Amino acid sequence: MENRIVVGGALIHRGRVLAARRSTPAEVAGRWEFPGGKAEPGETQQQALERELHEELGIRARALSRLPGEWPVRPGLVLRIWAAELVEGEPQPLAEHSELRWLGPGELSEVDWLEHDREVLPAVAALLDGAAGS
Repeated sequence: MENRIVVGGALIHRGRVLAARRSTPAEVAGRWEFPGGKAEPGETQQQALERELHEELGIRARALSRLPGEWPVRPGLVLRIWAAELVEGEPQPLAEHSELRWLGPGELSEVDWLEHDREVLPAVAALLDGAAGS
């Protein structure tokens, strides 16, 4: 059986990245992640990420590039994290999240990330350092 892809978005805006605090399910509530969700059949990962960020945060975003690595979430589900940029709107915690925070490169360790999201932080920090220089 082929793995279903879950996409997470490292949403970059003005040199910072958006972190989202989970409100459900109970076993991860209160921990932080890059928002996203499952790709639907026939959707590209980029389309899935843009749709999920719209549904969860009420914004328009553009998927840019996939960050290195992938992580099994549970059998049959694999997480891939993408860099994305905010195109339009102000993110709101509409679904599955209780709080949002914009974090700069020096603030990434200030929240309690879910394990797989934590593993991609070095790549996110490098993106933020690049964004700050542009």
